[in-house]
Amino acid sequence: MILPDVLAPNLNVVFCGTAASAISARDNAYYANPTNYFWRTLHHIELTPRQLSPQAFKTVLKYGIGLTDLAKSATGNDADLTTSDFDVAALRQKIITYQPQYLAFTSKKGASVFLAQPTGKIPYGLQSTTIQNTRLWVLPSPSGAARRYWDETHWQALADTLKNPL
Repeated sequence: MILPDVLAPNLNVVFCGTAASAISARDNAYYANPTNYFWRTLHHIELTPRQLSPQAFKTVLKYGIGLTDLAKSATGNDADLTTSDFDVAALRQKIITYQPQYLAFTSKKGASVFLAQPTGKIPYGLQSTTIQNTRLWVLPSPSGAARRYWDETHWQALADTLKNPL
């Protein structure tokens, strides 16, 4: 396992990346690349009261946030990963066990693998698929490598939903 899961029962949201980047694996911290928008976005959309450092990733639990990856034993960009790197069944079981309100994929690639659909057929935002009572959300990747797809409005919509549940 490259990075440990940060999970607890009944979280508001679990953010699921595709796999740890080489920099995150080296630094042993989620979203550690300085070009990644993850931590600054969590603060900007007010899911955390301040911008956390990647090394403080375990503290997200106190804000009702969890972290995991679809590929727990591989590192690299999405294009570097193979089908065998992903463990959909393990992710599904984690979500059934911990029952967060939302599972939010931090890239279309992760959602594509999990939902077994091409990325082009997956819209950003709330999905119709659930895992028991957990709703799924797809977000644009905060990675610097995916900058051309970046749009914080989808992240803000998730934050607004978490702050004002149905």
